[in-house]
Amino acid sequence: MTEGRRPADVEPTVPPVVYAEASVRSVGGTSLFAEGAPVTRETVPDFYSDPGLVGAAAAQLREAGFGVLQAGRTTVTIAAPAGLYEEVFGTRVVAEERDTLKYYGRDGTATFLECPDTDVPGLIDPAGSPLLETIEGVALNEPVYPQASASPPTPAYWHLGVPEGVSRGIGADEAHRAGFTGRGVRVVMVDTGWYRHPFFARHGCGATRAVLGPGATDPDRDEDGHGTGESANLFAVAPDVEFTMVKMNPANAAGALKAAIALRPDIISCSWATNKANPPFSASDQAVTAAAAEAVRQGIIVVFAAGNRFWGFPGQHPDVISAGGVFLRPDGSLEASNYASGFRSRLYPGRNVPDVCGLVGQRPYGRYIVMPVEPGGKADKTSAGAAYPDLDETTEDDGWAVFSGTSAAAPQLAGVCALMKQAFPALSPTQAREVLMRSARDVVQGRCGEVCPVDGPEGAGGHEATPGPDLATGAGLANPGRAVEMALQLGA
Repeated sequence: MTEGRRPADVEPTVPPVVYAEASVRSVGGTSLFAEGAPVTRETVPDFYSDPGLVGAAAAQLREAGFGVLQAGRTTVTIAAPAGLYEEVFGTRVVAEERDTLKYYGRDGTATFLECPDTDVPGLIDPAGSPLLETIEGVALNEPVYPQASASPPTPAYWHLGVPEGVSRGIGADEAHRAGFTGRGVRVVMVDTGWYRHPFFARHGCGATRAVLGPGATDPDRDEDGHGTGESANLFAVAPDVEFTMVKMNPANAAGALKAAIALRPDIISCSWATNKANPPFSASDQAVTAAAAEAVRQGIIVVFAAGNRFWGFPGQHPDVISAGGVFLRPDGSLEASNYASGFRSRLYPGRNVPDVCGLVGQRPYGRYIVMPVEPGGKADKTSAGAAYPDLDETTEDDGWAVFSGTSAAAPQLAGVCALMKQAFPALSPTQAREVLMRSARDVVQGRCGEVCPVDGPEGAGGHEATPGPDLATGAGLANPGRAVEMALQLGA
């Protein structure tokens, strides 16, 4: 999914366990990995598989030695050493190190797995294997990355706290005073996990232990910290939602998304993305988009981060709500966040990103919202230091970090959707996006971030906010109070 070349000084290695999505033969007769139109909520039924065939495929995979982690309507999540894939399918699995944007918007590299015998990136062709009768292709999963004590620190620079600062800043207080807090609405986040931080007990925010996505471990930990922090944005906007975290193995995004769908929530919030500017779609891309399309087809509202100065994917998908960024200044005025992405998609003609915005900080790293994280975890240590804006003036074991990005915007928008869903329980994904956009506060100052690579025509970012919808902020900053009013009108 991420575009880039292998750095010369890095020697990639295939991990001991390889996760993949095996696509069972589709009822429509066309492979999920065939070249053609993108998978959307309208077309995803063509890629469903007969339940009996799914069961047979799962049994064959187990018999061959694969670990079968999850079976869905479009794919079966599997895991095994690379050697088993090579033996069963008569192919090779090789590792490639590619440039990418990693944790909290920092440049880095990641290991991607490829099969040199096929033209579709990351696809294993089952032709010639004993599984050919049931399996039409196997997608090697690709890595994805987050977009960035009970009392929080108070850094000297301009920042927002949770829950009060985010709630006031986005205007959720108005809806709260009217009795709309997300009560009875089921929201699932797919992220790095959820740590039971004292902050949540202090503010009455509840959650069960995380549900493990395929390949994830330790449901009581959030070693990264990203998921814990971003969930505070959801609770700031919708404090009474019924919340569940699906802890994701970063090498198994499609499986985690399918695990979220299986919980049958009203809303799914995803604060992760990869950089995908141009076609073609990889096999893993197809598996992820099929899962997203299936969720929306089932009536689940799906929110994805638009990206932080890159071509956020799957935030470009036409079925999801794409969350961009607006910066609230100390004087209360608004401008487009120059840390958040805004662009005209090259993957989906006519698709503009974002749809609407949450609150997001500014370059270089969006140090803006003070969030609770697992003490001593990656987010705590990565952000810690006294050199703002590169670092956040917290310590590396205090359980707090200052970050934002469209990772923060996504759960904020999910929270607004929860308020609307409480007001009008029959709210559909299409209606949710329409109401969010029609009710948003127009933002007419600032520019969004330039997305990388800036190598093409119009649509590459750095767009100016103007009156009305634009590529900088979409429809503008979400307006929870007005959105609830419009949702009530839909149900009248």
